[in-house]
Amino acid sequence: MTRPATLARPAPRRPRLARGPELAAAAAAQLALLALLRPGHAGLAVGAGYALASWALLTAAFRRRPALGPADHVTLVRVVLTGGVAALVAGHLTGDAGVWPLVAAASAALVLDGVDGRVARRTGTVSRLGARFDMETDAVLVLVLSVEVARSAGPWVLAIGAMRYAFGAAAWTAPWLRADLRPSVARKAVAVVQGVALIVAASGVVPHSGAVVAAALALLVWSFGRDVVWLAKRRHTADRVTRGAEEARGTQEARTTRGRGTDGARRARLLDPVAR
Repeated sequence: MTRPATLARPAPRRPRLARGPELAAAAAAQLALLALLRPGHAGLAVGAGYALASWALLTAAFRRRPALGPADHVTLVRVVLTGGVAALVAGHLTGDAGVWPLVAAASAALVLDGVDGRVARRTGTVSRLGARFDMETDAVLVLVLSVEVARSAGPWVLAIGAMRYAFGAAAWTAPWLRADLRPSVARKAVAVVQGVALIVAASGVVPHSGAVVAAALALLVWSFGRDVVWLAKRRHTADRVTRGAEEARGTQEARTTRGRGTDGARRARLLDPVAR
């Protein structure tokens, strides 16, 4: 007696990647914003390049997600606004753009910085990738604003925009800098101060704005320095604990854990999170 043949079950269909149209729509919105702002030829070139680079980078970063979350959509709006700011800054370098559209776009992006995190918490969609997305958008905005202010205040202002990237570069050679930091209200406040100080200085309506930016830079140096010292202490403490465990157990398994107590023994990759 033969057993009835069983029909093979069809393979489950993979979910449609909805993030593709979302990111493409953001790139299209970026180009529409450029047409509205009219930042000149240099600004158009920078804005178009920014749109393409953002689309490619975000497609790679969110490749494992079927769709963006609610907070990611807010951050995506900030990405578009930051692209407009970058285009206007490039336009200023050739004298083809006004300052008030830049101030308006940068201010809107800064205000939305306080929205995406709140949306993520209220919708229960907090994630490390979303936090990294938010953080890198902040970093780009501060960088392009520091380029704008450096035109009038001096090249030293570029230290504000470059500090986050210098920290990231250092994390490639010192993996212990990629360990998680404890939450800090002071760190968040200092980050907000950088954006506010740079926007105020870019507007040109406040006298002695260079002193305001210098004070903001001093706060930023203090904030980064405090976190680096904390990470270094944590690393040394973890190393002592690991060495003590190795000496107590004396096994090969213990020896293989040497140096891994600070979340940084593996090789750095482009989209790996860093502490700041």
